[in-house]
Amino acid sequence: METIDPQLLRVLLAVRDAGSISRAAATLGYSQPAVSQLLVRAEQRLGHDLVLRGGRGATLTESGRVLADHALHVEAALAAAREDLDAVGGLARGRVRFAGFPSASSTLVPPVLAAMAASSPGVATSYVEAEPPEAIELVRRGEVDVALTFSHALQDDPGADPTLTTEGIGRDPLALVTPTVVAADGDRAGAVADLSAFRDARWIGGCPRCRGHLLASCAASGFTPDIVLETDNAAAVVGLVAAGLGVALLPRLALTTTVVPPGVHATPVGDELARRVEVVVARGADRVPSVRAALDAVRGAAHLLG
Repeated sequence: METIDPQLLRVLLAVRDAGSISRAAATLGYSQPAVSQLLVRAEQRLGHDLVLRGGRGATLTESGRVLADHALHVEAALAAAREDLDAVGGLARGRVRFAGFPSASSTLVPPVLAAMAASSPGVATSYVEAEPPEAIELVRRGEVDVALTFSHALQDDPGADPTLTTEGIGRDPLALVTPTVVAADGDRAGAVADLSAFRDARWIGGCPRCRGHLLASCAASGFTPDIVLETDNAAAVVGLVAAGLGVALLPRLALTTTVVPPGVHATPVGDELARRVEVVVARGADRVPSVRAALDAVRGAAHLLG
């Protein structure tokens, strides 16, 4: 049985993402002829066509896609082997790249990075802000190691991705944000907002995933919201509400770091509308000591959620 070179897997993954052999070579820091020769030799040795070459680029065959899907697992295993070996030798080093959604940037991410700095000072950390779909794709491509994401129970579940591991860390309750004069009618301590009472209101939508959740939440209450304004900036949403231009659903994490003026009121909505906050890594990546430390840091910040 022919062995499969891990370098071949990296090359196939690069070709898949880049769409051409020359761009894949540039990404990897190799010459285009070297990558082409590697692929030709691999196809001859394995007895499978791996790449379809065309005038406008290159795509993977089914055999090539099968091998490329294993690339992230192999990279995680090699990283785990390196760090396990370093740990045995008493070395404290590594790297963890984080991604997270906007309202996590000012709430969950600072304590997570601070915990990493305190518990693993030899591990370098970096962070990029991205909405859940983009953050998950960054994990798939191996561009980040740990992604903080969220999902909603009312939206369709795309199904589990066998290349990823997803762990729920808590809930982020939502609130209906309205002008105080509107909220005052029938307002009482502990009240839960009735979305159907705002069927005729002008609504403010957020990011595509949040907009989808707003539509699903209002549909569950028997109406379709009239979304006339859209922004994923929580401070802007509050400003628009304060000006009497609409009402909105905002998560508690976003409201935590947003100044809510006297003219705005936030009323909790039903618990079933809360979004689930999750952490996503490549399957097998939790074997890497630095990623394990990162997951521990994320779990340690879960008390900030509901």
